Amino acid sequence: MANGGVGEEVRNKQVIFRDYVTGFPKESDMYVTTGTINLRVPEGSNSVLVKNLYLSCDPVMRVRMARVTFSGFSSYTPGSPLTGLGVAKVLDSGHPDFKAGDLVWGVTGWEEYSLLSGIESLRKIQHTDVPLSYYTGLLGMPGMTAYAGFYEVCTPKSGEYVFISAASGAVGQLVGQFAKLLGCYVVGSAGSKEKVDLLKNKLGFDDAFNYKEEHDLDAALKRYFPEGIDIYFENVGGKTLDAVLLNMRVHGRIAVCGMISQYNLDETEGVKNLTCLIYKRIHMRGFTVRDYYHLYPKFLETVMPYIREGKVVYLEDKAEGLESAPAALVGLFSGRNVGKQVVVVARE
Repeated sequence: MANGGVGEEVRNKQVIFRDYVTGFPKESDMYVTTGTINLRVPEGSNSVLVKNLYLSCDPVMRVRMARVTFSGFSSYTPGSPLTGLGVAKVLDSGHPDFKAGDLVWGVTGWEEYSLLSGIESLRKIQHTDVPLSYYTGLLGMPGMTAYAGFYEVCTPKSGEYVFISAASGAVGQLVGQFAKLLGCYVVGSAGSKEKVDLLKNKLGFDDAFNYKEEHDLDAALKRYFPEGIDIYFENVGGKTLDAVLLNMRVHGRIAVCGMISQYNLDETEGVKNLTCLIYKRIHMRGFTVRDYYHLYPKFLETVMPYIREGKVVYLEDKAEGLESAPAALVGLFSGRNVGKQVVVVARE
C-alpha cells in the first residue's frame, strides 16, 4: 500500500501527441520531452505508480490519432503523452490488488514512469519464465486476438484451407501457428521477401507470397488455393479482401480483425465482390479482442505449454529507447517492422 510521505522527484521522459492526424502518421506528429514525476502515489489515492519496461506499437493507435467518432475508442489528447499497452513494474501502490515489485501488463503511458488511475486493464504477470516483452504480443492483446479470432470467430476444423494477410505481424504469425497445430493448410501474405521466408522457414506456414509482387491477387490466390479458402483471417482490407471473396469456399468464414490498408486513407476503398457472401453463404464477422478477455486464463493454459515445448515461436522487432518510439509506431504503416513491434524503455 502507498505509505504517504514525500516521494523522490525524478525526470520522466515522455512521448507527446502533437495534434490530430490525417493521412499517414509521421514522426513529427509526436515529440519527446522530459518532465518530472513523484515516485509516490498521492495520499489516499488508489492509483498505481509504475516504471514502464516495454511498450507495444499497435495499428489501432492510428485510429486514436484521428478525431474518433465511433464508440469504444477515444482519441488521444494533443499535448499529452500517448497511451497504449505495455509491461511495467509497480513502484508504489494505493490499490489493494497491487504491491511494489509486481510485474504487470495493460494500458500505460508512453513515458518512463506512469501514475495509473484507470487500472481495470492491469493484469499481474504470473509466468516470468518467458521474455517479459511477450506480454505486449504473444501473451498480451495480440495473442489473445489471434486466439479468440481463430478459435472463437473462425470455428476452424482440421484439414481446412486457411489464408492470413499481414501474416508476419503481431497477430497473423500466431493465427498461422494455431492453424498448423490444428492440422490446417496455411498460406500467408506479407510485404517483403524476408517476411515470406520467415513465414515458410521459421513460422511453419505451408506457403507464403509477397503481395507486392502479385499484379493479380485473384490469380495468386487461385494458385495457392486451387480448392478455395475455408477461413480468411483479415488484417488488411481493400484489394486483398476483394480477391479473397472470389476464392472463398461455400460456408467459408472471414474473421475481420483489422484493415491496415485503409486506416490512413481520407476515403476508404470500396469492396466490389460482396455478392459472394450470398452465393457462397460466407460468414463474415468483425470482432475486437475486448469481448474475449474472459477467456484469458484458458488462453494461457493453452499457449504456455506450446511455448515451453517450442511448438509456438514469436518474432519480435525491438526498438531501443523511448526516443525510438515515434519512428517505431510510424513504421507499422509502411511494413518496416518484422514481427511484433516493441519499444524497450527499460529492461528492469
